[in-house]
Amino acid sequence: MLTEDQRQAVLDAVDAAFDRQVQFTSRLVSEPSLRGQETSAQGLLEQAMRDRGLQVERWALDPEELATHPGAGAVVVPYERTENVVGTYTPATAGGRSLILNGHVDVVPTGVEDFWSRSPWQADVVDGWLYGRGAGDMKAGLVANLFAFDAVLASGLRPTATIHFQSVPEEESTGNGTLSALQRGYTADAVLISEPTQGALVRAHLGVIWFSVRVAGQAAHAAEMANGSNAVDAAYAVIADLRTLEAEWNQRATGHPCLSELEHPLNFNIGIIQGGDWPSSVPDWCEFSVRASFPPGTSVEDAWREITERVERSARNNPALAGMQPTTRRTGFFADGYVLEKGSEAEATLAGVHKAATGRDLETTTVTGYIDSRVYGLFAGIPAMVFGPVAEKLHGADERVSLHSLREVTKSIALFIAEWCGAEAAGH
Repeated sequence: MLTEDQRQAVLDAVDAAFDRQVQFTSRLVSEPSLRGQETSAQGLLEQAMRDRGLQVERWALDPEELATHPGAGAVVVPYERTENVVGTYTPATAGGRSLILNGHVDVVPTGVEDFWSRSPWQADVVDGWLYGRGAGDMKAGLVANLFAFDAVLASGLRPTATIHFQSVPEEESTGNGTLSALQRGYTADAVLISEPTQGALVRAHLGVIWFSVRVAGQAAHAAEMANGSNAVDAAYAVIADLRTLEAEWNQRATGHPCLSELEHPLNFNIGIIQGGDWPSSVPDWCEFSVRASFPPGTSVEDAWREITERVERSARNNPALAGMQPTTRRTGFFADGYVLEKGSEAEATLAGVHKAATGRDLETTTVTGYIDSRVYGLFAGIPAMVFGPVAEKLHGADERVSLHSLREVTKSIALFIAEWCGAEAAGH
């Protein structure tokens, strides 16, 4: 346990370096790390890890290796330039509990840039908020992991357990980055992921599947529509049938202990739709892509079976499909949900340091999306905690993160490193 003077020294060290932390976060936000384009951002983080004396490993994700794991998402893009970066701190004196500090460097597309008040890659600070694509989700938390470690060292302490700093891609599409790190052999006694959680600890997150449905039609001249079969109309019919499955799942969720207080927690988002080739031709193809969520405790295989069965039923029973059988395929996430069980020492430690850093009790929340905590929680049996700053407009225009909240989170993580891993005075 830290003394009060040691705790205060760690907190003061966060404050002393916070302007530099914001500057580095802004620089990282200005690196457009869209899917498959993470190289420059990962290079910046690799150098930051090396500057801290960490032992760094960097490798490209291997689709063949990932395919051997049941938790892998479908790989539909090249991975030659999709790399993990992990920096490892090894203590001079071993004695504490090891830790993984994890975060993802990939960001989602910007959408229509005219809807932004500035360039998505222009990391401006306005009224206590840092703006930019990825500022909240989740480059601020990713950088906070490193600066929290800095604060421990700057306070005159040295952690007495191994710490792995993971910067991963693919969190926004498959979860394969963190899964690859686990396959590489990176484990610890606890995992902390600094996703934007509004300053709360995530108790549970949903499972997610990405899939596409391709519907066939029969082409004809628009003047003779009755001679054809419209694939776009058929796609809308399949979507309507999937909406009934979505409603059924939400009805079931009313009895789930983690979801019962949430209104409509499960969503089938139609994220992409395209079809046809000519305005005056009856379209003979249409394809739409879906992100579907399901409750923790339901296996991803069972959720996928229900989805494919509903599409098959639509083909049999919905006249809009004219007997055509759609093609359904996985296109990304194939991930179970996860519940962080109560009572772990890791959670108790985080609650204690959060109180010390903020003066408030640590609240918990359920996230109605995907988080990489399921990788270590489900497949390694390691308490995987998700805790990070207040952020707004995630995946939307003018995404932003609260700097006040980021400062508090960095202080909590810094104290967690020292308390969980153990710490000794430098030079001992």
